Formats: sequence, structure tokens, C-alpha cells
Amino acid sequence: MATLSAGPTNLVTSLARVDEQRAPYDPMPHGQDVVGLGPWEGEWPVGEEYDETLLRDGDRRNVVDRYRYWRMEAIIADLDTRRHDFHVAIENWQHDFNIGTVVRTANAFMAAEVHIVGNRRWNRRGAMVTDRYQHIVHHPTALDLSQYLQTKGVALWGIDNLPGSQPLETVALPKQVCFLFGQEGPGLSDAARDACDGTFSIAQFGSTRSINASAAAAIAMHTWVVQYADLAGAWRG
Repeated sequence: MATLSAGPTNLVTSLARVDEQRAPYDPMPHGQDVVGLGPWEGEWPVGEEYDETLLRDGDRRNVVDRYRYWRMEAIIADLDTRRHDFHVAIENWQHDFNIGTVVRTANAFMAAEVHIVGNRRWNRRGAMVTDRYQHIVHHPTALDLSQYLQTKGVALWGIDNLPGSQPLETVALPKQVCFLFGQEGPGLSDAARDACDGTFSIAQFGSTRSINASAAAAIAMHTWVVQYADLAGAWRG
């Protein structure tokens, strides 16, 4: 599959178009005035991965340069060849605003799947449209999640500072594992704890009782990356 290296001509042209508005999901208000790249200049590249509309109008999406001008389906197909063996799950009983951020981070660390337990609807704003590129599976209960993962040979680890939880920092993670997180505040539900193969805590040293659920998810996912990921395949910039 062909890849794209954004040439300097395209970049200069894009930066010059300061009259264009920032993409609504751009998280860097002090960065470049124009996000992404403008219309392709010169002869169009050949390949089924390219989207003619993006080539004609420009690509302002929240994607790395490797995927500029690619069709969404082509991006997903390429990501599917590189996804990692870990999953991440979060309970959704109170329409937690952290779920979108968890999805975005799961995309960054290239989780196999993201699982939503409980309510099917969730606030997607924090995902910054990365949910379009991430496989998301809904489960009515934690038991349903556990049974689904068992068919795939994936262990279910709850992440919560519960009495008896083992320190995440000192354990060897299973290569195929799903990290399950509870709601902000109450943490894992009793049903979720019962469904897990074990519970694990993240070391804290301050006065707060807990850390943000999306931050905890990022720590757990990065722990897996440190132990198993091929860092040669990571994007830089």
C-alpha cells in the first residue's frame, strides 16, 4: 500500500491559507493556523487508498501525515494490520465524559478493541473523531464482556485502587489482556469486580483518593506498550 510524504509545496500552500478555520477538534489553539494539508498540487497519486474529494479539497482531519488524503476505510484497514493485543473497557452507567478520552488514547496506543459496558450511548466529544478508526464493542454487563473475552483468550484485569489489588507497576502483563475501568468516583462496580480475573492498582503518593479514569487508562495502556510494543513502529511527529 502506497504511503504519502507531504511535500514542502503542499505544506507552504496550506500554511498560507490562514483564512480557513481550524478543524473543530484541533486540540492545539496556539499551533499552526491551518490544520492538515490543502488540495493536492500537481498530478494526483494513484492508489485505491486515496480519496478524490480530499485530494481536491484538502485534508483537515485529525490523522497523522501517513494517512493524509486516504479514505477512512483504507486507514482502518491499514491500522488493522498493526493493532496491538490489548483491549480497554470502561463502564458507562452515568454517561461518563471520560469515555471519549479513553477511546482517543486507545487509538493512539492502537488497542485491538474498546469495550463499552452498560449504556450504549456515550459522549463522543472527547474522542475527537478517533472513534471512526477504532473498533468499539458494546456489552450490556461486565459478565457479557468477560464471556466475550474468554472466547478470544483475553484476560480481564480490573484497574482500581481496591483493597487487595496488586500493584500494576510490579506485575508482568499478559500479552492478551483487557483493562477494565469504572466510572469516575465510584470506580468499578461490584459486578465488574466479580467478572475480572484480578484487580490491579496504580501507585499514588498524594492526598487525592483517585486519579482521573482516562488518565488511569492511559497509564495502563502505556504499561502494556513498554512491555510488549515494537517501538520501531511508533509514529514520531
